Order: sequence, then C-alpha cells, then structure tokens
Amino acid sequence: MKKMVLYTLLAAMLCQGPAAIAAVEYKIATASERGTYIKIGRDLAQYVAPAADIQLESVPSAGSAENVRRLRYEQGMKLALVQSDVYQSFLDMAANGNAAAGAMIRPLRVIMPLYNEEIYFIVRADSDRNYIHEIQNAKINAGELGSGTALTSATLYRLMYDEPMADANTSYLSNEEALAKLVTDKSIDVVAVVAGQPAKLLVDMKPESRKLIKLLKFDPSHPSSQAVLKTYFPATVRASNYPNLLTADLPGVAVKAFLVTYDFQLKDTERHLRQFARSLCQNFSTLQEKGHPKWREVDLALPELGRGWFYFPATARELRSCIAGEPMRGQLTKARPAKLCSQQERILGLCK
Repeated sequence: MKKMVLYTLLAAMLCQGPAAIAAVEYKIATASERGTYIKIGRDLAQYVAPAADIQLESVPSAGSAENVRRLRYEQGMKLALVQSDVYQSFLDMAANGNAAAGAMIRPLRVIMPLYNEEIYFIVRADSDRNYIHEIQNAKINAGELGSGTALTSATLYRLMYDEPMADANTSYLSNEEALAKLVTDKSIDVVAVVAGQPAKLLVDMKPESRKLIKLLKFDPSHPSSQAVLKTYFPATVRASNYPNLLTADLPGVAVKAFLVTYDFQLKDTERHLRQFARSLCQNFSTLQEKGHPKWREVDLALPELGRGWFYFPATARELRSCIAGEPMRGQLTKARPAKLCSQQERILGLCK
C-alpha cells in the first residue's frame, strides 16, 4: 500500500512537469505611472515573460538615470528601459574620469534598441514663445532629479546655447506639479516632458486645455538645431494622438529608448534572459498588435551601437538566431563635493 501511494505521488509530480516549477521573479525599471515606459514594461510582462518562465514586474521610477542605478545595484532588477542620451552621458562621464559613473554603466548591456521617444516643451497658451530654440533664460522645469527627462532637458539646452540652464531658473518637479505652476502662479515658463506618443499625460488633457497651454515646435533649419540633431532625432507630434490639444501635426524632436540589462554571469540568469530574448522575437507580432502603439515603430533588429555600448552576448545570439529563423538553443569612490558637480552629474545622481 505504501509503495502504491509513493508511485501515485511520483506519477503526479512527473505529470506536472515544468509547470510545477515556479517562474523566477524579475523586475524591470521603467518610469512614471503616466508615462510610456511603464506600459512597455507591462507589455513585456504580459506577452513575453511567461514563455521564458519569468514573472516580470514593471516597476515605476523617476526615469532613465534612476533606472541605470537600480539595474546596477537593486536586487531582482534584471531589465531596464533607458534613454540613449542618458546612457551616453554616463559613458561620457566615465571616460572623463568619473569613477561612480564608470562603476554604474560599464557592466550594463543592451538587449535591443526600441523606439524614438518624443520630447515636449510646454508653455502657456499666451506665451510669446513658439519654438524650442526660444527657451533661453526661461524658468524651466527640467523634470525630476534622476529622470531621463531632466538629463534630456539639460543636454538639449546645452547643445542649443553652449551653456547649462541657470540653476536659479531650473526646477525639478513632477510633470503634474510643474504644469499646475505653469498655469496658476506662473512661476514656471516651460515644462519639459519626455514620453512616447500617445503620452497619457497629454492624451488625458481636456479640450479646454488648448486655452491654457501649447506645445513648442522644433525648427530643424534653425542654427541652434544643428547641434541638437547630432544627438537627437527629428519627429512629428501627431494631432491625431492629441485631438484636445492640437489642430495640426507639430514638428518635434525625439530621443531613442533602449531595453538594457546587466552583464550577468550566473548561468541560471543568463538562461532565463536567453529565453526572454527568444520569446521577445517569437511574440514580437503580438506586441505590435496588442501592445502600446510604440511597438509598431520598433524594428526587430540589432544595429551597430555607439562606441562604449555593447549587446548582452547571450540575448544577442538568441535574437540573431531567431531573426534568422534558426531553432532555439567594482567599488564606488567617494563623490566629489557638491560645489564641483556639474548640472549633468547632479541630474544623474553622481554627487551628493
């Protein structure tokens, strides 16, 4: 009788097979609850992670700069969404001798490039400003400290005017707080927002918003725009995405979003990320059909990366073989005193 019970239990366990093994719990760092990144993370959790035996949590954050730190140091954080200019800024800081930046960015690896993310500069409807190149000396809300938006705002400003935003004119509030101040006490002149269209923050605007705010245009022919286009990309903000705010398409500018990971050496982690890459490839059409509209702008490809950027070898091999139709197979140094920190370093959280 005991043998019969034992055989029955063993048979039941064998029948369950892989399903009896719980999926590993991973996290992906995204951005605010109202942004595009968190939707992209949730799409990956819903349509890609299960086939890789991964239970993926899409975690909100302040944005790309914080995501780099959390991916590098937070337990369970295996993936992150990062803007290209933020990634490059860390690399540049590391090349210039910033040990903290080097410790954070050098072990990070790219899984694949995603899409262009639009950069919006919002002013009051009655503002004399109509173009992005007219924001010099304005009181600008750059985005929250640690966010990709703040880094993008500071970088764009420096590229256009060859100087940083004046500290006295720069604030680091959330989008919602900044927009409130823009239209009420008018202590802010310009609010910078970085989000792939359709951005929920702007989609949710009521028709009466058109009387309160407007978006600035990007003029690619303006002399100051030439430096901008060496780092960023021209874009079109479509009126169809924001019918309550726009009556016509608007020329804009955008930054590239990347899906990144860490140079993990543990075989089990490497195996799960390899499975994740295979599932990403195999379910790519589902992402484009059922996921956020931005997926339809993503190419399933691994183009050459910039200097200092590297793909994660395990996922790169898996993606390339799947695309080809083949079967599956440091310690930080002390931060410098705050008075020596540049605006970029403060935004990236590289000094105290």
